[in-house]
Amino acid sequence: MSKTTPPTAADKQAAGTRGQIIAWSFWDWGSAAFNTVVVTFIFSRYLVSGGDRDISGVAHSGLTTGLTASEASVRLSVAVTIAGVLIAVLAPIAGQRADAFGRRRRSVGLWTAAIVACCAGLFFVKPEPGYLLLGLALYGGGLLFFEFAEVSYNAMLRQISTPQTIGRVSGFGWSMGYFGGIVLLLISFVAFISGPDNAPTKGLLDITTDGALNIRLVAVFAAIWFAVFAIPVLIKIPEIPADPQAAKLSFFASYRLLFADIKRLFRTDRNTLFFLGASALFRDGMAYIFTVAAILAVSIYDVPDGDILIFGIAANVVSAIGALAAGRFDDALGPKQVIVISLVGILISGSILLLLSGQTAFWVMGLILCLFVGPAQSASRTYMARLTKTGEEGKMFGLYATTGRAVAFVAPAMFALLTAITDNQRIGGFGILAVIAAGLFAMKYVRPAAPAELRAA
Repeated sequence: MSKTTPPTAADKQAAGTRGQIIAWSFWDWGSAAFNTVVVTFIFSRYLVSGGDRDISGVAHSGLTTGLTASEASVRLSVAVTIAGVLIAVLAPIAGQRADAFGRRRRSVGLWTAAIVACCAGLFFVKPEPGYLLLGLALYGGGLLFFEFAEVSYNAMLRQISTPQTIGRVSGFGWSMGYFGGIVLLLISFVAFISGPDNAPTKGLLDITTDGALNIRLVAVFAAIWFAVFAIPVLIKIPEIPADPQAAKLSFFASYRLLFADIKRLFRTDRNTLFFLGASALFRDGMAYIFTVAAILAVSIYDVPDGDILIFGIAANVVSAIGALAAGRFDDALGPKQVIVISLVGILISGSILLLLSGQTAFWVMGLILCLFVGPAQSASRTYMARLTKTGEEGKMFGLYATTGRAVAFVAPAMFALLTAITDNQRIGGFGILAVIAAGLFAMKYVRPAAPAELRAA
């Protein structure tokens, strides 16, 4: 178990300035361009569109014309799976080598540039079947590069916080991500998407819907958004010193070191391994909730397409408030308590939601569920940072990403299996909650971290 230490002069010196914390959190703000626009609310739905109305209410030929909805979803799932496998294999080494060479900040910049390129490339994905492969490749590539960037970005958390403030700093970053999503969705909706169904032009900018140009321009806007707000972290956060010994290792030798470290953890620090496993399960469940949220909103709760974005904005507001509030509880009580309470809240509100019908139930219980998601995500990142030795942040957050991806098939598989067996998406939803419940149960075997606890070098 790691040592509990009072704040020292070194801790205070290591803490980031207010400007550095804000600069760091702006990357979370900018990342909403990918998480919110591409993955959740706009472009993922565009990619599986097949002749029906897209999110802007305009009918077009569609990328998946000639495919059933299930076949389109399978193709998207294959792209996500390929990206997940590459993340699981490469993320720990990417983080480990970025730290070894003293290139943590450079790594964030490099992978962010790759994400921006993928977002911008989506402009060329026209609503025709011939462009589906390009769209899926850019979508999967964005997922891959995002995880790589996030490994080194999360590793910076220890650079800008102390044991007494790490929860608040992490919560502030998560909340900035949600607030960035709110602003971005509002601008995207007003400027590019709003207007009557089947109108020849859309949005305040009066952009033609021919060839889904208005939707494709949202991807360009998202790319610019992320590029601009990623700049502060690359300027304000100092680069870490290199580790000359680790930097001498070849790429494949890095894997030998990684496996040796995992064996060492198994012998001497199984608590960290228990947490990696538990968090992988509940993070997978929470992530898939948002993947299917828009689909279930329409198919089960009769929420109009135009209201999906409005719900997304409201959900981000509530999640941001939850993440901000939980940061202080994290520092006062420790992250495990915040995680457990949040998961219980998700399970209760999610179960009630799946038992009810109608738009009102979706809005009320859906927003209550979102209130607990931000705290669980932020506290999970905090606890990982508390368990990590100084200098090993990149490697450990790489493992954090890898374990998450290693079980990323569980929630989708549970949803698909139960839905197929019962022909009922509500039952499939309970399958997702079962994965979160498994993660909550596994947290029983994870020791609490004291509020002022960080792992020494």
